[in-house]
Amino acid sequence: MAVETPILVTFIAYLALMILLGLYAYKATNNHSDYILGGRSLSPSVAALSVGASDMSGWLLLGLPGAIYTSGASEVWIGVGLVVGAAINWVIAAKRLRIYTELANNSQTLPEFLSNRFNDQAGYLKTVSAIAILVFFTFYTASGLVAGAFLFEEVFGFDYTMALLIGTLIIVSYTFVGGFFAVSWTDFFQGILMLIALLLVPCTIYFELGGSDAISQTIPPELLSFAPTAGIIALVSSLAWGLGYFGQPHILVRFMAIRSADDVATSRNIAMSWMTLSLCGALATGLIGAAYFAAEPLNNPETVFIFLSKVAFNPWIAGLLIAAILSAVMSTVDSQLLVSSSVISEDLYRQFIRPKATDKELMMVGRIAVVSIAALALIIAQDPKSSVLGLVGYAWAGFGAAFGPLVILSLYWKDYNKFGAIASIVTGTLVVIIWPELKELGGLFALYEIIPGFILAAIAGVGVSKATGGSCDNVKQQFEAFSQKL
Repeated sequence: MAVETPILVTFIAYLALMILLGLYAYKATNNHSDYILGGRSLSPSVAALSVGASDMSGWLLLGLPGAIYTSGASEVWIGVGLVVGAAINWVIAAKRLRIYTELANNSQTLPEFLSNRFNDQAGYLKTVSAIAILVFFTFYTASGLVAGAFLFEEVFGFDYTMALLIGTLIIVSYTFVGGFFAVSWTDFFQGILMLIALLLVPCTIYFELGGSDAISQTIPPELLSFAPTAGIIALVSSLAWGLGYFGQPHILVRFMAIRSADDVATSRNIAMSWMTLSLCGALATGLIGAAYFAAEPLNNPETVFIFLSKVAFNPWIAGLLIAAILSAVMSTVDSQLLVSSSVISEDLYRQFIRPKATDKELMMVGRIAVVSIAALALIIAQDPKSSVLGLVGYAWAGFGAAFGPLVILSLYWKDYNKFGAIASIVTGTLVVIIWPELKELGGLFALYEIIPGFILAAIAGVGVSKATGGSCDNVKQQFEAFSQKL
């Protein structure tokens, strides 16, 4: 495939801007707290778009449009579940987590918050949560690298392996240098670019094809139906994606970093507006792509946004729009790498190896961790047949089941104790790992694994907490102090 010079130039300019933002953030990063949480200084708009961009990833521009291109509007129920889940997460978790993490000894990471929340001086809870985060984030990061590889493969004609290496190198470079400031500010600009692209591309092709009447005559009627095609189990499984929000560390850490608890409502309104419009754009892209390419179907459905961008606009604009895919990929992978980095440096290295490590030492350990996790994800992503949606779905379920009930119970129930918290993490993790192996049995086993994982993790947390006597007095006193601050 010949590379068009305008697309190449646009891509290089965009990447240069991201690297410059990373270098700027490097100068603003004065200590380890700045590197992993940005000093709790995110404005409402930056926090909102950072949440959205780090959440949606390449799934928004590749996975979801590809699913809709193949199966039609019935795939939109995943998006509906996500919107509802995200909105509830903002309402019930964001403000409480911002207040409680600061009250609990100014906790910088989710495992550190859990350790301080439950007075786990031995560090068992911190260790279990850190391991679960690293396992699922490695798979989640791999999904982003696969999406980036698809992009470079289709746009520049690289073979899959070369495309994978280039995408990984780009993302690791500015995350390694700039930390949380770099990730948050790049997410802010990437979120804006993603929204513009998802609205502009389908609208342009819509008018080119002649409007809704012409489109409806081009594609099979079943693709336009919102009715689930695979039955009630499939519908419930799609809607259940919303459960995942309560346990996603890279989203929860944005709540922790908002400048003030008073800014949460403003940030929530911006984030939900962005998300709703973006998902509508992804739905439209898939359906309009099915109409445009009806005569010559695409080999890889997940590239529908790429090809629509190239046929709808001149190479200069197309290059900028295709860069939006790279934005989606980068904005999620960098967040995942940073959270993994903070877990290794703060929750494992400082806890068990060097309790008195300096900020400079911890930042170096964190940067080494970024490279290490990226290398492991790179190995997982080596298979060119990997599905972006498949890898995301597995990691999403893992976090949702292992940490969703844990976070909610931690913020709302004072008798929840460290034994119950560990039981929640272990139960949710095991169910997500084992359940997919049982899907061949059909029936309820066909459910998305986040559903049984979430339910059983919640039951385990409550049951074990009650069986072990509930919380100690210190934990109850801290919870009461938190309740008064709300």
